[in-house]
Amino acid sequence: MKAEEMRGLNADELQARVGTWEEELFRARCDKVIGQLTDTSVIPQIRKRIARAKTIIKEINSNGAEQG
Repeated sequence: MKAEEMRGLNADELQARVGTWEEELFRARCDKVIGQLTDTSVIPQIRKRIARAKTIIKEINSNGAEQG
């Protein structure tokens, strides 16, 4: 999911997606440890997706505080 698509969501929806991505990251790390993860580039991709979403959530919250 790209940043433009994330900006179309509200903070609650993004927070829910971050939760599912964190679970996905946990499973990927577990799979890596037990040797079932074939594509190890998935882990940094998920981490970047989570960081991008958290940054956008922070932007949404700070813009809301300035307006209200």
